[in-house]
Amino acid sequence: MKKIKTSLPPGILVFLIVVGLTAGAANAQALQYPKTAKVDHTDTYFGVTVPDPYRWLEDDNSPETAKWVEEQNKVAFAYLEKIPYREGIKARLEKLYNYPKYSAPFRKNEYFFFFKNDGLQNQSVLYVQKGLEGKPEVLLDPNTFSADGTTRLGAFALSKDGKYAAFGISLSGSDWQEYCVMEMATRKTQSDTLKWIKVSGISWQGDGFYYSRYAAPEKGKELSSKNEDHKVYFHRAGTPQSADELVYEDPAHPQRFHFLGTTEDERFAILTISERGKGKKGNALYFRDAAKVEKNFTAIIDSIGDDNFNIIDNVGDKFLIRTDRNAPNGKAVLYDPKNPDEKNWKEILPEKPEPLRGVGTAGGKLFATYLKDVTTRAYVYSLDGKLENEVKFPDLGSAGGFGGEKDDKFVFYTFTSFNYPPAIFRYDIAIQKSSLFRTPEIPDFKPADYVTEQIFYQSKDGTRVPMFIVYKKGLKRDGKNPALLYGYGGFNITTSPSFSSLRLALLEQGFVYASANIRGGGEYGEKWHEGGMKLNKQNVFDDFIAAAEWLITNKYTSPEKLAIQGGSNGGLLVGAVMNQRPELFKVALPAVGVMDMLRFHKFTIGWNWIADYGSSDNEAEFKALHAYSPLHNLKEAKYPATLITTADHDDRVVPAHSFKYAAAIQEKHRGENPVLIRIETKSGHGASSTTKAIETTADIYAFMFYNLGVTPSYEGTN
Repeated sequence: MKKIKTSLPPGILVFLIVVGLTAGAANAQALQYPKTAKVDHTDTYFGVTVPDPYRWLEDDNSPETAKWVEEQNKVAFAYLEKIPYREGIKARLEKLYNYPKYSAPFRKNEYFFFFKNDGLQNQSVLYVQKGLEGKPEVLLDPNTFSADGTTRLGAFALSKDGKYAAFGISLSGSDWQEYCVMEMATRKTQSDTLKWIKVSGISWQGDGFYYSRYAAPEKGKELSSKNEDHKVYFHRAGTPQSADELVYEDPAHPQRFHFLGTTEDERFAILTISERGKGKKGNALYFRDAAKVEKNFTAIIDSIGDDNFNIIDNVGDKFLIRTDRNAPNGKAVLYDPKNPDEKNWKEILPEKPEPLRGVGTAGGKLFATYLKDVTTRAYVYSLDGKLENEVKFPDLGSAGGFGGEKDDKFVFYTFTSFNYPPAIFRYDIAIQKSSLFRTPEIPDFKPADYVTEQIFYQSKDGTRVPMFIVYKKGLKRDGKNPALLYGYGGFNITTSPSFSSLRLALLEQGFVYASANIRGGGEYGEKWHEGGMKLNKQNVFDDFIAAAEWLITNKYTSPEKLAIQGGSNGGLLVGAVMNQRPELFKVALPAVGVMDMLRFHKFTIGWNWIADYGSSDNEAEFKALHAYSPLHNLKEAKYPATLITTADHDDRVVPAHSFKYAAAIQEKHRGENPVLIRIETKSGHGASSTTKAIETTADIYAFMFYNLGVTPSYEGTN
């Protein structure tokens, strides 16, 4: 149903002109933007002709696009460099972030492993120690992988006997990983190098492991070409990738994910297949038994629909399965391969009014976490589902971890909240008690100086939506406070209460920070998710707009003092709401956003988002997408001061989304507020290093302070 018309004029570079930057008022500088060439390109969807004049910016390798990026960055950085306290903000962020950060330990046999960042290291270091009292030794230090610190350590997994470890490396923030193998006795990396791995784990079985990969993409298109034909391979340690065994492929369905895991005892290989590119939320599930030397997989669920099924663990030759089949909040069941019919499945953890967010086994117990109004509750059960006790937390917040081996005597978990830095606790299974294992010391942070409250407000359709608000004690609700409203609203992802030392740089300057738990996320289970999917996506934007209106009505802030922020799907959120209500916000900060809702499925794994967004190839979904797509709903208007951020190695949400949106808003904007795009290099969907994370955050904060008319009083600032 789509027709295409296009023409690209020669000499496109002559249209790329940058005139420079002129200083203006404190919260608005008179800017002249690079003039972006327009091409005569239209697409026709179900009889609707849609212009796409900036289609040429989708070519991330063209010299024209490279020149456009260069000219846009010249304007953006010239603007940012004129903000007098920009360097002071960066220095403050470095001080706030400069403290040791630890992950919870995990055990393999007699050894414990954990990650640590001394403070400002670009990458966290993986340590190993013998027993909890042993001396930590560096196992892998990603800071040595590259001179600029942008090479990251990805997946890491040990073989059951601890003889080998496999680990992934990603370059410059890309989602692509290369896998390597280390011999643990000598701690030497072997010659094995596995390439073009994406959407994969490392699942050991004997002297090798399963992983998933794609074929090598076309040279020069590694970061933008569509990823299809996901295949599962088995790699045996010490052999070249060319010798890997192809375990599973399905060329008839190129837009399926194939993921293979193994149970802790390595007896069972579990194959999960999903097809979100066809708009299906769920998955099929298969297994094969190494004890029977099986090559074929046996189906547990052999068709892909909207229900999810995931193996928690095996109990002998039976499986504990987490599913939302007839239970949108989730439940756990026991599956017996000898009596596979669903009517024979035994319910172990029945569905509760609260959504089941995590469930796993350790020490012969089931650990399950639930959400109650966005905060975590954790419980311990016997393997047959008998409740043994609740794990009590020090406050309302978020907790995760609890995983381990069958013979573990204790497990670790991490607890955090907006006003509670991430602390690691040890839970002793036999005595059912938690004890503090490790807590961070944050520079210049006193919890008693800040207040966190949770409120509930009504959205446009009357839906009750929760929101957390954080601010410095003594705040006056006079409508004059600068505020930052954050949201995400998609993919069943919960925006949980969590601590950020970088956020302190805002709170200590009198900012109100608000986090809205809008529909589309997982805060209240699958129904909450579905309330913000596909044809219901406008609910997400209505929820966010209602959050802003509540903050204004209740005098936490005002439209002239309100900034909004979101990344990825949250970048889409910011783009959509600033289009719909530009007068409601003073500053907009869309990061790595999905801005072209008609073409997102054309790049890398974007087709995987069709289950949440729908597709422009479907007439009803096209109408919904076209009605809110940030790129397609810009009009001649006065927009908020806008800083779009993206990166050259983002191969998840390709930077073309942000490029096209920036060009379009610069053309349509009629006010004095700056509308800029900052394009990071050697970074991806998230910052590729601590240095880049702090630099980007400093620029975002400087831009926000400047355009809200706030002068921070950091020590050493001008």
